[in-house]
Amino acid sequence: MVAVILILLIGILLFPAIVVAIIYNTFIYKRNVVKTVFSTIDVLLKKRFDLVPNLVETVKGYSKHEQAVFTRITELRNLNSSSSLSDDEKVRMDSEVRGELSKIMAVVENYPEIKADKHYLNLQHNLTEIEDQISAARRAYNAAVTDFNNSCEMFPFNIFASIFGFKTKQLFQIDHSQRANVNVNTNA
Repeated sequence: MVAVILILLIGILLFPAIVVAIIYNTFIYKRNVVKTVFSTIDVLLKKRFDLVPNLVETVKGYSKHEQAVFTRITELRNLNSSSSLSDDEKVRMDSEVRGELSKIMAVVENYPEIKADKHYLNLQHNLTEIEDQISAARRAYNAAVTDFNNSCEMFPFNIFASIFGFKTKQLFQIDHSQRANVNVNTNA
């Protein structure tokens, strides 16, 4: 009888500890999924940053008066490669780079000879391919972050999230300026 009571008591004490360990490990797993997917985005962003200087140099030869755009892209590239940015800072920087790249593409629309350049066409193809990969990785990241954030915010997991110090993460979103309609000039 004493053995049964002792086993029951141990079971009652161990059960909450096992539940807490499972919940904690679930948070760790989900956080690691977010890190892994973000790492994929980070690799693709590096690949984009390695391609951008070639694109800038190609366009720069045709358009000297767009120096501010070229300078800002170079600054962003240097900032990305020289410092250890937080994930949130990388998300903001990605948005800024997309905006600057759209400005370069607008410059290209004014110079039909750039669009005919074989080197530029190859760069544009590579950039489009990388942007498609980044877009797919962003969707995977946002899905992982949403899953993690739901765990941090939904009862009863939100109690454990606050106890263990897990905080919600920022989603990749586009700026309001990038939501505007794109004007395509077909008269060039």
